[in-house]
Amino acid sequence: MPTPLRTRTLIADDHPIVRRGLRAVLEREPDFEVVEEAADGAAAVERAVETEADLVIMDVSMPRLTGLQATRELNRRAPDVRVLMLSMHDDEQYLFEALKAGAAGYVLKAAVDRDLLTACRAVMRGEPFLYPEALATLVRDRLDGLARGEDVAPSVLTPREEEVVKLIAEANSNEQIAEALVISVKTVERHRENILAKLGMHDRVQLTRYAIRRGLVQP
Repeated sequence: MPTPLRTRTLIADDHPIVRRGLRAVLEREPDFEVVEEAADGAAAVERAVETEADLVIMDVSMPRLTGLQATRELNRRAPDVRVLMLSMHDDEQYLFEALKAGAAGYVLKAAVDRDLLTACRAVMRGEPFLYPEALATLVRDRLDGLARGEDVAPSVLTPREEEVVKLIAEANSNEQIAEALVISVKTVERHRENILAKLGMHDRVQLTRYAIRRGLVQP
């Protein structure tokens, strides 16, 4: 999905003061338009579908449907909508559940001033956004699993394709990947298509999760 010139954004949080603060940040930027707000998860899903939002900034803890439940429902009903999870919890369980639900990014409320706009723009480019400590947590969890003897299914990708996946997960452009691997951009694009087809995936977010599971991405 190409990045729109103005990202139609819905803000979902049950605290009006938080919604006002997020709206104020986004509306200062020419590439964002806040089209709707919601105070609970069920309303967030309905209004995101009705307004054809491009991006939903979703609080984890809300009435009716939680942010996690709303994200799962939104991915089912409008899979093109990107969801950026907003949370006060610097906790790996919330992080894992958010990714499993289909969130494209995870931002701590304590770091909104630093991370919000970067995260919004990243997920709209099809790139995941995790704060550095979260990425370290995911990799550490995977390494701990390997140390406990958990099996990892053999990769269906060639070594070259795994190199491409790693570089994609690290947010490199096709041109940067081509330069790093000394291949043409067309070859990178062909690798990307083959990788997505082999893995049954659709975008950079899913590839990044795969790279984390395979231990290809380092903190």
